[in-house]
Amino acid sequence: MKQITQDLKDGNTVLEEVPAPVVKGGQVLIKTSRTLVSLGTERMLVEFGKANLLQKAMQQPERVKMVYDKVKTDGLKPTIDAVFNKLGQPLPLGYCNVGKVVAVGRGVTEFKPGDRVASNGPHAEYVSVPQNLVAHVPDNVSDEEAAFTVIGAIGLQGIRLINPTFGETVVVVGLGLIGLLTAQLLVANGCKVIGFDFDRQKVSLAAEAGIMAYNPAEGIDQVKLVENITNSVGADAVIITASNKSNDIIAQAAHMSRKRGRIVLVGVIGLDINRADFYEKELSFQVSCSYGPGRYDDNYEQKGNDYPLPFVRWTEKRNFEAVLQALSTGALKVKPLITERVSIEDYQQIYGNISAAGSIASILEYADDDGPLNRVVQLNNNTFSGQTGVIAVIGAGNFTSAMILPSLRKASASIKYIASSGGLTGTTLAKKYNIANSTTDYKTVLDDKDVDLVLITTRHNLHAQMVVEALEAGKHVFVEKPLALNTDELKNILQAYTANPKTITVGFNRRFAPLAVKMKQLLGSANTPVNIIATMNAGFIPQNSWVHDMQVGGGRIIGEACHFIDLCTYLTGSMVKEVCMNAMGVNADEQTDNASIILRYENGSNAVINYFANGSKAYAKERLEVYSQERTLVMDNWRKLHGYGFKGFSSLSSGQDKGHAKQFELLVNGVRHGGDAIIPINEIINTTLASFAAIESLKTNSWVTLNADL
Repeated sequence: MKQITQDLKDGNTVLEEVPAPVVKGGQVLIKTSRTLVSLGTERMLVEFGKANLLQKAMQQPERVKMVYDKVKTDGLKPTIDAVFNKLGQPLPLGYCNVGKVVAVGRGVTEFKPGDRVASNGPHAEYVSVPQNLVAHVPDNVSDEEAAFTVIGAIGLQGIRLINPTFGETVVVVGLGLIGLLTAQLLVANGCKVIGFDFDRQKVSLAAEAGIMAYNPAEGIDQVKLVENITNSVGADAVIITASNKSNDIIAQAAHMSRKRGRIVLVGVIGLDINRADFYEKELSFQVSCSYGPGRYDDNYEQKGNDYPLPFVRWTEKRNFEAVLQALSTGALKVKPLITERVSIEDYQQIYGNISAAGSIASILEYADDDGPLNRVVQLNNNTFSGQTGVIAVIGAGNFTSAMILPSLRKASASIKYIASSGGLTGTTLAKKYNIANSTTDYKTVLDDKDVDLVLITTRHNLHAQMVVEALEAGKHVFVEKPLALNTDELKNILQAYTANPKTITVGFNRRFAPLAVKMKQLLGSANTPVNIIATMNAGFIPQNSWVHDMQVGGGRIIGEACHFIDLCTYLTGSMVKEVCMNAMGVNADEQTDNASIILRYENGSNAVINYFANGSKAYAKERLEVYSQERTLVMDNWRKLHGYGFKGFSSLSSGQDKGHAKQFELLVNGVRHGGDAIIPINEIINTTLASFAAIESLKTNSWVTLNADL
């Protein structure tokens, strides 16, 4: 299928050929008929992409600080690599989509194939959208009218926040597409509407819709005009839909408001606010968030948990429905706003001249055919028949692009597939790393007899299921940590592993780092107990991140601290037998990311893993101390290893290598030449159980003995 993307590195807008998405649970698969180009938002993205690095930095000063902090902790080269990796990821354009439902995911009951719907899907021939971001289109509303649903909801949410009453005077500053829709909806609400814009065409369109519209360039004093119209009272409310860096707009909004007036920002402007302007009139100011309540809430958008209507009357989905109702009744008229209608193949007619004045609303049209869904796109003619060690990668996120694929390239791996849920990121990475096929259906990978190894890098909740399916398909498996999120998943994996004699490797890469290998060498092969103190200065991640969701990410102990449990196991040469974890805080729960884990090993070794998220980013991320036979090893952030009491060794430097490349070199060679697993399965299981036991011990506030019979 075809999809429009934006390259943030060079600013090019591209029509990509990508595989069609597979509908997920809770989502609706839609065949697109029309999409609306949001000229304001998309112009901003295109212009940002075309800017040079300095200009990009000046536009996002908060990002510059993040980059500076990363340089201090990770070094210059890793930071540069991370920045260019981020800029190299394509951005799907568009969020105003209309089409017909072709399939629904598990748990969706409101929609069925054939329904005509509007959604916030991108400019693509097929989109899979969560059900709370989809709304039915009334029969008397055309597809091109329905394409205004989502952008209309942005204006409507701004109106909800000012809560206008019948007869109030509301000023709309900026009569672009959102401003024109906002003004029309205010008129329908019984308000007296005053609009300002410097574009004559937009002012004229607003006037035709019953709005008192003016062009300040014609010598009009906006504040005095509002005072005259309101008999010196001032506007009851001001909605700012303009996009301008000037601070004058917010100052004028304050000056034209009545005492205790309301100002809502929908657009993007300078916000250097004069306190006196707001203090004297006791004005309220609020920034509107996109389509309404539910936006950016994964529980609402991704998991489909609706807010109860009696308590949250207008969610983003109900705002969609309200806009569609306004279109159906004629209260909102959008056809006069359409500047051009263009087929998706001719997209450059819009994007090639997107900065030009005169355009208001551009409609992209899609072919009305019922051809088969293509979920595999072949990107080159590489042949794999008769080869061994052929790999398929499932997952195309940041870690895959930044770490895994570069490591596989160093290992000269033969990659036949990369699978991604949306198809776009996988296709981009396939082109970059010369991967033969991009797909959105990972089961295609499992059915291909050429594939020897399946490499899984998806979100954590998908790991166990995919490992089982891959083993049952007769594939060797590499899976990023964690292997599983609970003991039931682990039992299923062990059952599949027992029935299918293939190898399992988990992405416990720390044991393969050069400094870790050197530590193991210095400690020797004698099975004598050691003491280990390991610190992971992990950094703060917001609580609404999927990583903290115990059903999706499993929490940071299971999802990340497991790295150091495995490393300690490697260094001790023994297996964990008991675990106790103590979390920070009076009411610590299982989602904690500030905790100390104590491990008792079968050979008498002890390890303390301090996993903290409340430390300074300026401090090293990872540190390890090992005490053994009156000797001490100190590893600092994988850059430096110091030895005390070791004959002939005092220090060793490294390039912050955490072992990714070495692990994949061993993995690829092992699968290619029929070698054994590079991490023994009993150590993988032991580390996984120790992670589970840490969470369990937090619940019981006591030591937990591992179930060795699992």
